[in-house]
Amino acid sequence: MTLTALIDKDFDMSDNVANAPRYLKDFLTHMLTIKNKSPKTVEEYFISLRIFFRFMKLNRNLVDKKIEFNDISIDDLDYDFVKTISSNDIYDFLFFCADTLHNKEAARARKLSALRSYFKFLTVRLNIMDTNPAKDIESPVVKKRLPKYLSLDESLQLLSSIDGKNAIRNYAIITLFLNCGMRVSELAGISLGDINFSSQTIRIVGKGNKERIVYLNDASVAAIKDYLKIRPIIQNKDANALFIGRNNTRLCVSSIQKMVKTYLEKAGLKERNLSVHKLRHTAATLMYQHGNVDVLALQEILGHEQLSTTQIYTHLDDKRLKSAVDANPLSNVKRNKNS
Repeated sequence: MTLTALIDKDFDMSDNVANAPRYLKDFLTHMLTIKNKSPKTVEEYFISLRIFFRFMKLNRNLVDKKIEFNDISIDDLDYDFVKTISSNDIYDFLFFCADTLHNKEAARARKLSALRSYFKFLTVRLNIMDTNPAKDIESPVVKKRLPKYLSLDESLQLLSSIDGKNAIRNYAIITLFLNCGMRVSELAGISLGDINFSSQTIRIVGKGNKERIVYLNDASVAAIKDYLKIRPIIQNKDANALFIGRNNTRLCVSSIQKMVKTYLEKAGLKERNLSVHKLRHTAATLMYQHGNVDVLALQEILGHEQLSTTQIYTHLDDKRLKSAVDANPLSNVKRNKNS
């Protein structure tokens, strides 16, 4: 199989990554096969880099300015062009992202991260550049927002709203979300062989194909066993998939997202603007606030690469502690200045 065919097969994007120009494809292939990044992550790298090189052509007057930005081709560029890029070009690009594309801090930070990785590859791996022009550029400060999550009562409300034709299957899915904190892609990828009832564990394949073992509590085990009693036995490529959808195929991410949204609305939680990923936040928050879970253990359960990602749940607890202090009946008692 050719390199192009390999990328095309993994990404299922024949018009994008598979046909990327060589000066990008080398990097994308390295990220996919050596760094073991997920296809989705590599696709995001490609999109960020394509935007950057479109900007470079526009900024250096290499394209008619009447052409729509998204129509600018970058296929005619090469490594000789890449080697002319400086830190000033990247600063100009970040300003363009903020001023013209109206990218927020997080979006600009992601683009800069892609550029750092790309130029690091060119300097360290390919040795075609002496210095990384993006290395010392400070990333935009991203304001950390507390994640949205369901309260314990709202979680129970959601579980009690599950009914209909596939109620047993859907109850098992939402139970796993609320108890194990897995990502929707991780849940969709679960196969029958990943479950070990003896040890009450489940093998999860997370970002970058990294595996981790998550323990199942009694509610999760019971929900899975109830579902397996009615799960159809199929004879096709998805015969080993845990959750089966239409046409006896593995239940896909979009179907799971749609199903969860339906039950969130049914439970009267539509106004909260919640999503499947918020159920992951809910599981993490409930474990931290009610289970006295150490933040390092929580990091392992959730499959976070960086501890800083997990520590946001400690801020939720800080908020709870402040509420407790504010609830003190003396909190509004102030000194009488006339005494």
